[in-house]
Order: sequence, then structure tokens, then C-alpha cells
Amino acid sequence: MRRAGPAVVTIDTERTVSVPGGGAGRLPSPLLNDPFFRQFFGPFFGMPQMQAPPSQRTERGLGSGFVFQAEGLVLTNAHVVEQSTRVTVGFPTGRRVEGQVVGLDPITDLAVVRLVGQGPWPVAPLGNSDALQVGDWAIAVGNPFGLDNTVTLGIVSSLNRNASKLGITDKRLDLIQTDAAINPGNSGGPLLNSDGEVVGINTLVRSGPGAGLGFAIPINRARSIAQQLIGSGRVSHPVIGVSLGLVGTGANGMADPGALVVNLQPGGPAERGGLRRGDVIVSVAGRPVKTPADVVQAVDGAGVGTPLAIVARRSGDLIPLTVVPADLRGTAQP
Repeated sequence: MRRAGPAVVTIDTERTVSVPGGGAGRLPSPLLNDPFFRQFFGPFFGMPQMQAPPSQRTERGLGSGFVFQAEGLVLTNAHVVEQSTRVTVGFPTGRRVEGQVVGLDPITDLAVVRLVGQGPWPVAPLGNSDALQVGDWAIAVGNPFGLDNTVTLGIVSSLNRNASKLGITDKRLDLIQTDAAINPGNSGGPLLNSDGEVVGINTLVRSGPGAGLGFAIPINRARSIAQQLIGSGRVSHPVIGVSLGLVGTGANGMADPGALVVNLQPGGPAERGGLRRGDVIVSVAGRPVKTPADVVQAVDGAGVGTPLAIVARRSGDLIPLTVVPADLRGTAQP
């Protein structure tokens, strides 16, 4: 906490939402047919089908974040700041400054906010999430329920938890799982290792029976996304237009390695590259594929427009193919 604590911030947001009109403004029914009221307010006054016009309402939100660059740049979750009309950033010292959203990416639930004010700013040291191992200490820092700079301790319970397996199909993330308590308001705060370095960004908690399931975005992935947001305000997500599934269970009772091609986007990169339904992808870019998540990770690493060497098993034969990923925003998923 001595190293990262001063850089952990509270993020207060405001957003304006439109509330549909309702019948709250209608006069009691005996007045609806009164000629006196009709004379002054018009023949359509108080008719049952008439409703009050939509109204505007300000909603407030609360989350966490941390300064990761000395220029006053803060990393947080996209869901903390999206659609915000005002962002206020608070430091443990009590200082509060305005924040401006540089860019956000809902697909990875990451956002960068620029501090408006005079530095210098405290900066949290970033670690290497690729070096994490199951059983390592994990320290979650944030503002759960609005309680500033709260620290909870646990361990890394698992690595590379695919978001889709958690029922989150609109995200492209492999998450760090931890039993360090993560509660509402922790979103966007740092997950630290035992050296006080940021190795993840707290983003999700599963409550109920078997509680103690928290999830964080690995900092190595977040750092890459943040640089794209700073550079252009948007993130490029390479895809090949394919739906994948597990191959099945072998004679030994273990899942066979590979990723089964379940569906293809018509005219998409995978179909143009020669993949067919029923193929089993066994390697991408020279690396063996054990599960569909391996394919997604390889495609993410390749980037848009970079030819990707794929080997697929078809009717017992190994077929070498080349697929060129396209940008997610310009494709229709199967």
C-alpha cells in the first residue's frame, strides 16, 4: 500500500438519463369532462392517452481507479465512466479534480481518464501479470460501498478464466481469479502482488453460495489496451469470424486438444482462408491449441491485417491455412 496507495482514486460520475413521461401529472377524472377546464386548457387536456413529456434525471455512480502514468492518466473500468457527463476524481489526501475520459473500450471493460489540474501525480507501479502463479498473494484496493482506500487480502485462485465461461459473452477477456474480497465500488481499482505492484484491475465479483470469486483484468492486457486508447481513443479487436467449441472427450476421459469450428461468418476471414465447419484447429502461429481460448488469444496477439498461420485437422488430414484477421467493428459475427 505504501507504493500504490497514494495513486488509488475514487471516481464519482454523473450521467443524464431520459425518463419516459407518465400519468403522474393528470388531473382527477371528474375534471376531464368539465367544459370550464376544456375552455381554458383545450379539448385534449387530460385525455387518457396524453402523457407528461419525458424528463431528464441525473444519475450518480461510484468506482475506483489508479494513476498509471505521471502525465495524470488514470486506468479504470469502462462501465464506471461510460455515458458520463461529468467525472470527478478523488485522492486519499482529500484532493478532488475533474477528469476527462480519453477513451473507453466496452469489449475489454477498460477506460483511460485524464486528470485536469496541476501535478505532480502519484503513480502506481505496474507489475508483470504474466509472471503470476496460482497461490500468489493478491491484494485488492478500492472504494467498496464508498469506503475510501479499502484493502482486502487473498490469493490468486486461478488464471486465464475466460469471460464467456462466466456467462459474459460480450467481453473478450481472460481474467485473474482471486478470493480477495471485491465489492461494489471496487470496480477499476488495482489488484496488487506482494511487492505492491499492480498486476490486475478489479472488474467483477460473483456473490451468493461459494462467494469469494473475484476477477481482475491482467495488467499486461490492460496496458496494451490503454496505449491504444491514448493514441486514438479506440481499440482494434482482431477477429476471424468463427464460432468455436470443444472437440469432445477422448477414450481416456480427458478433453481432446483443439478447437472445433462450429460456425463460420459467411465471407469472413476464416471462410476466405479455407476453414470449414467441422474442422479442428490444432495450432495457430506455430503454437498448439488446447482449447478455443488459445485461438482467441492467438488472434488477439496477431492484430488486424496480419496473416495468421493455422493448421486444421480435417478427416484425419492436417491442412495448413492462412487467415487474415479483420476488425471486430467491421464484421458480422456468425
